[in-house]
Amino acid sequence: MRILIVLTYYRPHTSGLTIYAERLAKAWARRGHQVTVLTSRYDPSLAAEEVVDGVRIVRAPVWFRISKGVIMPTFGWIASRLVNENDVVQLHLPQFDAAGVALRGRLLKKPTVITYHCDLIMPPGALAWLANQAVHVMNRLAALFTHRFVTYTRDYAEHSPYLKRYLNKLHVIPPPVELPEVSADSVESFARDNNPRGQRPVVGMAARFATEKGVEVLLDAMPRLLEAYPDLQVQFAGPYQNIIGEEAYLARLWPRIERYQAEGHWKFLGVLDPTQMARFYPNIDALVLSSLNSTEAFGLVQIEAMLNGVPCVASNLPGVRQPVTVHEMGKIIQIGDSAGLADALIEVLGQRAQFQRDPEPIRERYLPDTIAIEYEKLFAEISKELNGAA
Repeated sequence: MRILIVLTYYRPHTSGLTIYAERLAKAWARRGHQVTVLTSRYDPSLAAEEVVDGVRIVRAPVWFRISKGVIMPTFGWIASRLVNENDVVQLHLPQFDAAGVALRGRLLKKPTVITYHCDLIMPPGALAWLANQAVHVMNRLAALFTHRFVTYTRDYAEHSPYLKRYLNKLHVIPPPVELPEVSADSVESFARDNNPRGQRPVVGMAARFATEKGVEVLLDAMPRLLEAYPDLQVQFAGPYQNIIGEEAYLARLWPRIERYQAEGHWKFLGVLDPTQMARFYPNIDALVLSSLNSTEAFGLVQIEAMLNGVPCVASNLPGVRQPVTVHEMGKIIQIGDSAGLADALIEVLGQRAQFQRDPEPIRERYLPDTIAIEYEKLFAEISKELNGAA
């Protein structure tokens, strides 16, 4: 099967969405499918076209940006060619260009599926408001043209102002999650490099440093946490500098972070590759997902942590609360509740064994190949409908 994946940002850009798309693309390639990714050339230093891990990546040139959005004048022409060349189309939303691609899939009778990752919340400002309205219009058109929606959980879909209108097209498929195997020696080496004093407990946060991630909720909880655990350290895994649209957010929180860094209670690890992430999780005692709004729909990092026996403390957001709820490995806190976060972390850290489960059933549920098969079944179902209609 020839599969076209379309999304605004792809690897090496780091986000839950791009990691999801990469894992699924590689799983399909391993399973013998011909996989093409159409995305933006958001960084001019990236190749216009290349093959990585058996996946062909085609990057449309970017003319200019509006906040995190990109304007690509030649995107439509490239999309027309690639939709015509492929058998099925998978789109990732949020994405301004999805409607046009979905329309091409509909007209050419190519099974078209939209994987909906999260609601889009634009920053304040007149230009952003106009861009937001344009995105809403395009999303509605994309919903009209697509054959199916896929989302991680029904919980999120039923609470999403966008998705809840299209439950008749909804198909729930868990996200693909995997980590490479690493040796015990490499895990210990990671600890020596990043926590040479052997501070404990270690609280992990794995995310982009972005407004919706609620980094300040953890910062506000720090005084209470340090009362209970004077040697506690936070390790932040992910990009934190020069993130488009988030410069002011980092600047606002930086004075407090800088103080905790100087005291040894906060460490930025930077962007970690999958192997490094596999070494990171065994070295933390709990993971925090203190997200603030519906731009977070699940939190793949929760499953990654659970695969390593690490309990999580997550916000009571639709979808985000599901990993802890389903797998019973952690605590749920109210959105933005720093006191609640401190109390939950103190409980989890103090009674960690009570929040740990056998990782193998969790691993099997989220294997990328398992998820790839679920999508293949969905494409076959749509294809059967289209052939029957013809």
